[in-house]
Amino acid sequence: MIRPAVLEDCPAIRKIYAAARAYMRTHGNPSQWGDTSPREELWQGDIRLGRLYVAEDAGQLYGVFALVPGEDPTYRRIEGAWRDDSPYATLHRVASDGTHTGVFAQCLAFSKKKYTHLRIDTHKDNLPMRHLVQKHGFTYCGIIYVQDGSPRLAYEYSSPEKP
Repeated sequence: MIRPAVLEDCPAIRKIYAAARAYMRTHGNPSQWGDTSPREELWQGDIRLGRLYVAEDAGQLYGVFALVPGEDPTYRRIEGAWRDDSPYATLHRVASDGTHTGVFAQCLAFSKKKYTHLRIDTHKDNLPMRHLVQKHGFTYCGIIYVQDGSPRLAYEYSSPEKP
């Protein structure tokens, strides 16, 4: 089940992000999130804005992601080209604690019910995420730069049923 996160979920969300950082470090991607990203004040802000979601099974949280509607300022400039200029939502801070399979697919299925146009970005060294976004129908569009100036590979999904 996917539901909006609440502040009472914070201890479990911390553990999920810690597990995701450890996974990234051991799988060749030590720099995307380092030891502290995503910053807690950022994802707690997402909770307050109603845009952080958790995946839950029998009362245990195992996944988390932000689904942010509207223009993402870091996506205004791209080395490449977006395929679709219509309004979109962005998937950010997708993470799993590793106890369940198919977490990205679940997050995406939930997101596609809300939005027909989605964007996402990831670090070049995040090979598992790069594989997942392409496997699930996202198209590589180019390189964007996040707030600290570091590059990210940017992808886009537009539903074929989109008007």
